[in-house]
Amino acid sequence: MKEYLPLRLGKRFSSFQLHKKALWVTLLALFLTVLMMIISLGMGEMKISPLDVVKVLLGIGSEQHELIVQQFRMPRIIIAVLVGAALASAGAIMQGIVRNPLASPDILGVSGGASVAAVGFLLLFETASIRWLPPIAFLGATLTTLLLYALAWKKGVTPLRLVMIGVGIKIASGALVTLLIMFSPFLLQNKALLWLTGSIYGVSWDDVQMILPWIVVLIALAALLARRVNIQQLGDEIATSVGSRLQLDRFLLLMICAALVGTAVSVGGDISFVALLAPHIAKQLIGPSFGGALPLSALIGSLIVLIADLIARMAFSPLDVPVGVFTSAVGAPFFIYLLYKNRNH
Repeated sequence: MKEYLPLRLGKRFSSFQLHKKALWVTLLALFLTVLMMIISLGMGEMKISPLDVVKVLLGIGSEQHELIVQQFRMPRIIIAVLVGAALASAGAIMQGIVRNPLASPDILGVSGGASVAAVGFLLLFETASIRWLPPIAFLGATLTTLLLYALAWKKGVTPLRLVMIGVGIKIASGALVTLLIMFSPFLLQNKALLWLTGSIYGVSWDDVQMILPWIVVLIALAALLARRVNIQQLGDEIATSVGSRLQLDRFLLLMICAALVGTAVSVGGDISFVALLAPHIAKQLIGPSFGGALPLSALIGSLIVLIADLIARMAFSPLDVPVGVFTSAVGAPFFIYLLYKNRNH
């Protein structure tokens, strides 16, 4: 039985092969994500059955259910999917170019840079429009990535230097955020701390429209560079010997990673460990090939945030706990496990 399914797009377009196991696992993840979205749309103070949710989505539901699902719950669910997909895709990119399962944007300081910019904006420009938050977080992530790349450069950038300098930037950004919060008014401190924990409470359709095109385009760009990531995973010497523009490709991928993180953080706050968990799970299921791992990582990331958000809404009702509390509760032990597993490497 053949493991690969050939896909031909015509004479003028390149052909490629789909790994059958990766395809079926990805379709299963897509089904579970859609199922979790339907379940989440029905959960809240007013319970709506999955069948009634489907009726609303098909345009044949009651007016009351339509109002609750489409206006109040749908934006939050879609934001959870988009934020999870963006963070997981960024993590897959980072782990691919660093060649280390412990690497992720939040571990290497990229998320920290976005957090510094966003918290600084919230605390120093409290009267400014919240619409400025996404570009500010994006700018913070981008500048941090440029700083990371510049400090790691020494006749090129190596994965080891990226990791070591990234951890240092993460520590420095955390200290800077703490300093900003300490010298801010009490009410603003609570606002910043809630955002830092990671929360998608209070999002709207405007937030969906704002980040949807960015995330779709950025993930598509990452998918187009899949072969270049696969080459980098073979090692710098082999990648260079086969003609890869190693440093340029690495820089482009880091910038895509920064853009994904900045976009996700601007709306969802600093939701930790999704970028670490999702790519690792994907690679355990289908192997290290980036072309297959990227879409599966995105779906697993969406599923993680959806489940965490559902627990956050329902476990301590009527309190709405930040979703980042639950991703950290799962992610921190998993990170310790990875450290233990890779202690001899």
